[in-house]
Amino acid sequence: MSTASSNGPAGGLRPHSDTAEGNALGTRKSEHLEICLDEQHYAVETHSTGLEAVSFLHQALPEAADEEISTATEFLGHSIRLPMFISSMTGGSEAGYRANKDLARAAQTTGIPVGMGSIRILFRRPEVLDHFALKKIAPDVPVFANLGGVQAREMNHREVFEMLRRLEVQGIAIHLNPGQELFQPDGDRDFRGVFAALVRFVEQCPVPVIVKETGFGIDPRLLRRLLNAGVAYVDLAGSGGTNWVQVEAYRSTAQERAAAEEFQHWGFRTGILLGALEPLPDTAGRVLASGGLRTGLDMAKAVALGAHAAGYALPFIRAVHAGGAEQAVELIGRYHKVLRTVMLLSGCRSIAELRNGRLQRTASFRQAVADLRTAVGFDSPISGV
Repeated sequence: MSTASSNGPAGGLRPHSDTAEGNALGTRKSEHLEICLDEQHYAVETHSTGLEAVSFLHQALPEAADEEISTATEFLGHSIRLPMFISSMTGGSEAGYRANKDLARAAQTTGIPVGMGSIRILFRRPEVLDHFALKKIAPDVPVFANLGGVQAREMNHREVFEMLRRLEVQGIAIHLNPGQELFQPDGDRDFRGVFAALVRFVEQCPVPVIVKETGFGIDPRLLRRLLNAGVAYVDLAGSGGTNWVQVEAYRSTAQERAAAEEFQHWGFRTGILLGALEPLPDTAGRVLASGGLRTGLDMAKAVALGAHAAGYALPFIRAVHAGGAEQAVELIGRYHKVLRTVMLLSGCRSIAELRNGRLQRTASFRQAVADLRTAVGFDSPISGV
């Protein structure tokens, strides 16, 4: 976590005004990028994922060769080289468009899926469609669109589906972000009927639907409801990474920033959520893990705890800002090296074997998992060492 002051530089960004310019989507997205990229002045990462309390059991005689290791798996019906994806990130600003295209280039080069920023702006400014044409840049990997849950309730689904066809995507992520919206000066305040709208959306959507949080997590009961409704994947997007309440508060008044401080530890931690889901075989292959993942070891642990794939956002937006697609490719290469090494050193030749790998959990992790399962009504014990 950054040691920067929670108040940002000299009062932070200018207080959000009620002017048309201040409320413009592009302005908001530009400010989001500025805040997330400036580690010196803005502390947007809060507490931990809980994954640090999990470790692999080292195999001194793994009886495996590096050439036998395969990190390949599938996602949205396509083969991918690694059980990871580049999460949907900001769109709606020139810097955001450039970043998403660099991320698509990196995804194509490394053979992993990539999500695009919210397509909401396309229904206001259809002339920017080319900015979202990531499939032309990443033709050989899954590309998925992104839209808010409230927009799925309010927008004409047929128009959304037609846009998905034009974008040639393999899926769409519907993001749930009530915490962020409540601290966004021009954000949504009414979240009634979103689940019912999601059910209707999933029933007719021509591509698989991913439902994700944006940093506070999805508890096991809601996860099950979503999967039973036909959602292809649920991305837990737990806490431990970017806290969007903090991000939005930096765009607002000192009073709002003070209120946001009280939400630094809000939400379900990503690692603890994964631990709580371990004994639920009906979720296998349909749970994605993002939220605070920063290393290749985080990916390996998330997969070993049952995630189908691991998602990264902040590390990649910072990588492309620093060095374009090339630096993002280098980062993925590092993650790949770590994953292969973890697999060999724990005697796993495939991702399927890694998902059944042996892990050691600290007492505090076990207790946190047990407490969460009790709180949400899933009381069976966890498995493993």
